[in-house]
Amino acid sequence: MPRVTIVGSGFAALTAARTLRKTTPKMDITLVSPKAEFIYYPGLIWVPTGRRTGDDLRIPLQPFLRRMGVEHVAAEAKGLGDGGRVLETTVGNIENDGLIIGSGGHYMKKLPGIEHTILPCAGIAAAQRIRDRLQAMDGGTIAMGFAGNPKEPAAMRGGPLFEFLFGIDNHLRRQNRREGFELVFFTPAERPGSRLSPKAVDGLLAEMGKRGIRTHLGHKLKGFTQNKVMTEGGEFDADLILFIPGMTGNQWIETTDLPRSAGGFIEADARCRVDGMERVYVAGDSGSFPGPEWMPKQAHMADLQAKAATANLVAELAGEQPTATYRVELLCIIDADDCGMLVARNEKRSLVLPAMRPFHWLKRGFEWRYLRQYR
Repeated sequence: MPRVTIVGSGFAALTAARTLRKTTPKMDITLVSPKAEFIYYPGLIWVPTGRRTGDDLRIPLQPFLRRMGVEHVAAEAKGLGDGGRVLETTVGNIENDGLIIGSGGHYMKKLPGIEHTILPCAGIAAAQRIRDRLQAMDGGTIAMGFAGNPKEPAAMRGGPLFEFLFGIDNHLRRQNRREGFELVFFTPAERPGSRLSPKAVDGLLAEMGKRGIRTHLGHKLKGFTQNKVMTEGGEFDADLILFIPGMTGNQWIETTDLPRSAGGFIEADARCRVDGMERVYVAGDSGSFPGPEWMPKQAHMADLQAKAATANLVAELAGEQPTATYRVELLCIIDADDCGMLVARNEKRSLVLPAMRPFHWLKRGFEWRYLRQYR
């Protein structure tokens, strides 16, 4: 019976486990992650405004793993041996006939003073910290921004930052406190959100203008202090700084022979195969994949890549040629806590629909439907 090891417990890893079990009921599947839990990161945007708690977004995976017949090993990956046939972990080595890596990426925390910022996408604790800071503030300046990986421009998390920005603006307005705050959006890009589409950039900037959000765009970041954002185009004061830096590959891969892209991610082909390694695949934020420059690092794309990776691994294990590829598409609702802008893009066309209340409820409905399969 083939033995497949999956690294991670996020979108890519869980989609891989679910798809493998559906297509090969008798396969021996092992999932390796520090905890048997799934954090629904897209829902972090609602924690500072009180729409979600940490418990709403933290899903224990034991029931799901039992249903799927997947063994969980509570450990961290730390290396590979025997050309990928051995995963080295903090609790020992795990042998496999096939390996799927879905362990996510790592945020680049190199800017001086970055410890004075809060990384809102870091997890539940960070989102709760933002919530608590907002509750304690009587007024002041809140600065929110993001940056990318200069060696791999696609490796950024811009969308969630827009959602935190608009969501906090709405939250303060509902509390009748908005007049006491200045919101500032900053990024080195002159046209933030260009990966979504030019029309989306226009819509986002127009929305900031309508809400009275000041912008500081097109200037390389120099660093932060406890109450200041410093750029090559000047500096400004801030009482609270939310910042999402660019992403690079997960740190454990640095100890392996896995091929890496210029940006530090695992190099893969259009079938999610790791270059030069047999029956080793990668999906989601861990990998660098061929595709258009706007190809996003988001949960939807991770799911699509995981399905391609599992189909190809199953084919290889059966002695067949892997042929499955992933479609490249961006699909998101940029939520503002009570309404949302729909953005969709593929290699043929793009679509941007203005912020409307039904899109907010559509996003919440998708969350419920997606999490139901793991509860």
